[in-house]
Amino acid sequence: MRPISKVAPEWWDYTTLDEAILHDAAQLTADDLLRLSRPGFTVTFYDTLESFYLAEALEYVTAWQQATEHEPTGICGPIGPTEQLPLVAQIINDLDIDVRHGHFWAMDEWYIAGQAVPETHPLSFTKADLDLCFNRIKPELRMPDEHLHFLRHDNLEDYCRSYDTSRCLVMQGGQGEVKHWAFNDPVKREGQYADQPPTPEEYRRFGTRIVDLHPMTIIQNARTSGGGVVSNVPSQAITVGPVETWKADTVSIWHAGQHDNPFGLRLTTLMIAKHLPDSAVPMSLLAEHPNVRFNFYRPGIGVCDTEMH
Repeated sequence: MRPISKVAPEWWDYTTLDEAILHDAAQLTADDLLRLSRPGFTVTFYDTLESFYLAEALEYVTAWQQATEHEPTGICGPIGPTEQLPLVAQIINDLDIDVRHGHFWAMDEWYIAGQAVPETHPLSFTKADLDLCFNRIKPELRMPDEHLHFLRHDNLEDYCRSYDTSRCLVMQGGQGEVKHWAFNDPVKREGQYADQPPTPEEYRRFGTRIVDLHPMTIIQNARTSGGGVVSNVPSQAITVGPVETWKADTVSIWHAGQHDNPFGLRLTTLMIAKHLPDSAVPMSLLAEHPNVRFNFYRPGIGVCDTEMH
C-alpha cells in the first residue's frame, strides 16, 4: 500500500510518493536543475523577470507568425502566469504583426452549478485572456473570434476537434502546488483508484473534461487570485487534457516561483528528467512527451533548507 496523503487523505498527490524520490528532489541545487536537461527535455534559466516574461510572450507571437490561411497554427495558454499577456499585445501592436491566421486555445475555465462561469465572473479565465491580451490587440491585426477556443460546458467536442484542424505549436503553462499543468490534478482515492492512482497510460487517456479540484489547488488559487478567500474559489473546472497536450508540438512550462514552491519545482524537474512518470504528480507524466521545456526565473527557484521565521 502506498502512503496516505499528508494533506488530503481522500486524494492522491505527491506526498504519497516513495520517500527516496522526495528526499532526492529536496537536495537539488539550482545548478543541478540546469544539468537535468536531456534530449526532449530542456531546462532554461532567466536572470530577470523582464527577460522571463518577454520570452514567454514571444512564444505566442512566434507561434502566430507561422500561421497561414491554409496551415493555421497557434498556442494554448494559461491563466497563471498572466504577466506575459499584455506584452503579447504590445509586441504585436508596436511591430504591426499580422496574426489574423493564428489560433489560441484556453487551458481551462472554472465550472459552477453545471456550467462554465460567464465572462462577467471576477475569476473568469476567458475574461482575463480578453482583458489582458486579445482586446488590447489592434482589430486589424487580431485573429477573428472563431480562432479563440475558450472552454465552455457546451463546446467540449468542438474544442477537442479544433486540435485536429489547426496545429498547436506550443502548449504553455505554469505549475500548481499539486504539480499540475492546466487543472490536470491527481484523482480522488476512490473506486478503482482506491489503492493505486491511475497508471501513466490510463491518465494519458483523459481528454478535455470537467474535473474535481484537489484541495491544494483550491487553496493555491485563493492565495494567488483571491486574497486567500477559499470560499470564493470553485471546486470544479473544465481543463484541457493529456490527449490534447500530446497533440501539441511542444509543452512549455514557466516557473516564476509564485505558483509552486522550491520543492515542487525540483520534484517535477527530477521526475521528468529521470523518466519517473507517476499520476500522483501529473506534471511528471510529461516525461513521456517528446518535447518539453522548463523555464525558470532563477531567483524564484529558492532553497529547500529549513528556516524558522
